[in-house]
Amino acid sequence: MAHRKALTMVAALTSMSLVALKPTAAGPLAADNFLTRLEAVALLQTLNAEILASRSATVTLEEWCNEHGIAGADDKKIVARLTGAQPKNVTAEQRHRLGIGPEVEVKYRHVQLLCGDQVLSEADNWYVPSRLTAEMNRVLETTATPFGKAVMDLKPYRQTYAVNVLWWPLPKRWETKPVPTAAETTTLEIPEVIFEHRAVLYANGLPFSEVHEQYRRQLLSFPWPHP
Repeated sequence: MAHRKALTMVAALTSMSLVALKPTAAGPLAADNFLTRLEAVALLQTLNAEILASRSATVTLEEWCNEHGIAGADDKKIVARLTGAQPKNVTAEQRHRLGIGPEVEVKYRHVQLLCGDQVLSEADNWYVPSRLTAEMNRVLETTATPFGKAVMDLKPYRQTYAVNVLWWPLPKRWETKPVPTAAETTTLEIPEVIFEHRAVLYANGLPFSEVHEQYRRQLLSFPWPHP
């Protein structure tokens, strides 16, 4: 909530109104200036905080997509696209976090999560099939259903153990320097991956999955407030 209030305050103080910027897969076509970068910080922190506070990253992304009209239409559902990536073997450290021994089967799944035609995130997922129901395992093995939706009946919760912000729009110690007044003529460039999370999913007190999620710039591909 604090991040949302901060974003609202930025909008009020600068007397901004929405304009018809044409967003792209790389983000909005916004000028690279101090105000735009300040907006980017607020959006980045808001999204990061909402995912960290949620029980399901999939549900949070679906809400974000619909609230911001990323896919160009209302009520867009998050769908998973299996990539067919080479399986990554589970490590001894991961088995320790999952609370299982070397004899317990672990399956691997790599997906991209899409809203419409926009790829919002990409995830590696190691899960313990013996801690899921038979129906959940069938859905995961035979469909492209997002993992979070497939296991929703377990009422899972997340414990994030690593967060890595890969893009920080403002320069280091920006708060100690004069605010730039001249707008740049270039367009703000946003890297492909903006932050990543590593988390363990739990249900009934037991860990059943570990995920490595990379969140992409398409999450910011909607018109931003602009002077």
